[in-house]
Amino acid sequence: MSTASNLPAVTVLGLGPMGRSLAGAFVRAGLRTTVWNRTPGKDGELTAQGAVGAVSAEEAVSASDLVVVCVVNNEAADAILRQDAVTRALKGRTVVNLTADTPERARGTAQWAAEHGIGYLDGAIMTPAYSIGTPEAVFLHSGPRDLYEQHRPALEALGGTHTHLGEEIGRAATFDVALLDIFWTAMAGYAHAVAIARAEGVTARELASFAQGIAAILPPLFEQFAEDADSGTYSGEINPITSGASTMAHVVEVSESHGIDASVMRAVEGLSRRVIGLGHGSDGFMRVAEVLGRR
Repeated sequence: MSTASNLPAVTVLGLGPMGRSLAGAFVRAGLRTTVWNRTPGKDGELTAQGAVGAVSAEEAVSASDLVVVCVVNNEAADAILRQDAVTRALKGRTVVNLTADTPERARGTAQWAAEHGIGYLDGAIMTPAYSIGTPEAVFLHSGPRDLYEQHRPALEALGGTHTHLGEEIGRAATFDVALLDIFWTAMAGYAHAVAIARAEGVTARELASFAQGIAAILPPLFEQFAEDADSGTYSGEINPITSGASTMAHVVEVSESHGIDASVMRAVEGLSRRVIGLGHGSDGFMRVAEVLGRR
């Protein structure tokens, strides 16, 4: 990593929990850091550490060639960046947008940036705010490779790993949405499992260690099923979808016997039955991905 002395100045727009963590990491790395938030009063701790608080977004972006944005969504980001005075101040500078949103919105913001002479990289933060500045942080980036390499030394001041996923601007957001899909689906499944267990007199604490065992099974399955999905084989050698659908029905039955909403599992079972009905009963569960993608 480059030393702080040859790193450029950086501006951070947005001082929610993630934005404050980003700005704090830049400050600790010794970068001249300017911060701004639409709602005043969130920069006190950062300015005490050495950051410069700007009174307007225009002033903030004018202070640095690199502008990092992290707000609630791209609508909020656009509301800041597309103000006439801010847009003029951004010309010739680079925006790294670490705001979570959809691939299509990332493409729209990139097109706007190109039309106004603004360098643009899109990105995603795949770890919690407290990981920023530590080796555990994970950042994904997409956009022009030369622009990424130009600003990589400053971005690496945020710690962790940084992966450039390609020049197509929507790729970081695509990875972000897909990975969040895994996370929130898994969390929904865990919450539902806890509800079933408690209804049958089993505490969440009793269930937890066994739940971790189930989670440990998943990484090698992800690798194997990725090969199935990419090759189109959808092997059911380990567990055909007919068997899986049967166990899903058990989850539905026990849930509803206790008055627990089973709509999520009913939906998954329904997809599995659809796969079976299409003649793929001997295939594995990942055949569902192919059926979901049909138009």
